[in-house]
Amino acid sequence: MKLKKKTRFYVGLVYTGLIWSTLAIVIIVPVVAALWSPLLAWRDPVYIVAGLAGIIAIVLLFVQPLLAGGYLPNLNRLQSRRIHRVIGGILVMMVVIHIIGLWTTSPPDVIDALLFASPTAFSFWGVIAMWALFASALTALLRRRLRINPRMWRFIHTGFAVVIVPSSVIHAFLIIGTMEVISKRLLCGFIITITAKVIIDWWRLPKR
Repeated sequence: MKLKKKTRFYVGLVYTGLIWSTLAIVIIVPVVAALWSPLLAWRDPVYIVAGLAGIIAIVLLFVQPLLAGGYLPNLNRLQSRRIHRVIGGILVMMVVIHIIGLWTTSPPDVIDALLFASPTAFSFWGVIAMWALFASALTALLRRRLRINPRMWRFIHTGFAVVIVPSSVIHAFLIIGTMEVISKRLLCGFIITITAKVIIDWWRLPKR
């Protein structure tokens, strides 16, 4: 019995280490690779900050479904939800910094994007993701005042996720910029996969 307990303990320890180390790699590699991009040469600091904020936002979009689904080890449901809320706020902040930075460097491009008049397809998807994210954050802030019950909240929040995640991934995928191509593709694939799993698991809950 003691041997089995020790074996389980070490297996659990290795599993936990693999999960957290994989998460760290997926988060850190795209950001570091972008910072080493030759496309940043001679760019204004405001442009670099705006681009970096956008990259951090897409990275955080990978962490959010992991927390929402309670998939990260050593974190209970309550802890995961609290961190999910905090990161949600940071995610909104990164998007705001991203937009303000782009506005500072080129206001006409931002206006065209907001009016869906931009000739670039990635702008279209970025604006959709932005408004859906803002609407999701606002709904989260007003949830108690609106007295939204858990089942309806799951439906609304999942609906926003269905819009935010694919739109953000397409937005990032279409941009040929500072993000390294392979790490970006892997990150986008992870985001779509884990979000789909969370949604499937959530919709199975009422049936159980």
